[in-house]
Amino acid sequence: MRDKNQRQNAYIALGGNLRSDFGPPEDTLRAALDALSDVGVSVVSVSALYRTDCFPRGAGPDFVNACAQIESSLGAESILQILHDIESAFGRTREVRWAGRALDLDLLAMGVQVCPSPEIARGWMGLPIDQQMKMAPDQLILPHPRLHERGFVLIPFRDVAPDWIHPLLGKTVTQMCDELPESERSGVKPL
Repeated sequence: MRDKNQRQNAYIALGGNLRSDFGPPEDTLRAALDALSDVGVSVVSVSALYRTDCFPRGAGPDFVNACAQIESSLGAESILQILHDIESAFGRTREVRWAGRALDLDLLAMGVQVCPSPEIARGWMGLPIDQQMKMAPDQLILPHPRLHERGFVLIPFRDVAPDWIHPLLGKTVTQMCDELPESERSGVKPL
């Protein structure tokens, strides 16, 4: 059992493709990182910012994406709640899945925790794209079930934790990034 005061590493993805009160997406992402620090979550390192094709293509403006390594003594559920609270404070609403947004914060991983179980996490990891577009888990899934498929996550993640090993796949971030199809990598460009 983890000591409640023990700080642990976690990794988050940041993204946005709409202006916020803080300005364009790149300014919004920086402001969100400041907001994390304001609530006692230490930002250890931050990736470069990347411009990413909107998904699905043509659905809106391109995204700006990044990844950050954070450290906190809070548990995964508490960190996820903080991320959702910051999104809300920045004007995020969750009415349409994968809609344009000023800010999206995803908890990618918390050390090597698997939540709620390996079987459930694997089930979400294997969900076909047509079902992904319609369904969202009603519980925290760690590691994030789609991180190994997304260039806009893995490329910035590689900046901050190239050697982090996915506890279910046994691969580093660098290995997963290298295995992405060219089509997933080519749409992610440094700002």
